[in-house]
Amino acid sequence: MDKPISMSVKDFLVRTLAVKMMMNEKMIEAVVNHQFQSANEAMDLNNSLEISGFGKFYFNEKKATKRLGQLNAKKQAMEKIILDETTSEQKKRSSKVTLEKTEALINLLTTKTIYEDQLLSDIRGLEEQPISS
Repeated sequence: MDKPISMSVKDFLVRTLAVKMMMNEKMIEAVVNHQFQSANEAMDLNNSLEISGFGKFYFNEKKATKRLGQLNAKKQAMEKIILDETTSEQKKRSSKVTLEKTEALINLLTTKTIYEDQLLSDIRGLEEQPISS
């Protein structure tokens, strides 16, 4: 059975499972939502996540650092547009929305990269065990 172009992957998955398992679509959707929410939370704590049947997903520190640089440049450009007195009100409003979204992404990536740095410093900060004789 092929997925219709007009249907999202999630909706297709829910409908297919509901038919195969002869269960209510709302119940299947709740389970799917829970699974992906749990996967998202696990990805916040780990660098990789494997979902059986979907594949393995990795958090790439180098790409995140590069993306943070791009987002900071975009943030500065949006702030410059907002502060410019010659900019129209419509352009300022759209720039504010873009700025909010950009700041949210910056916070997300910053949190993830800072958390990884803390893990590394915690591992290195372990005390040496006394030598037993």
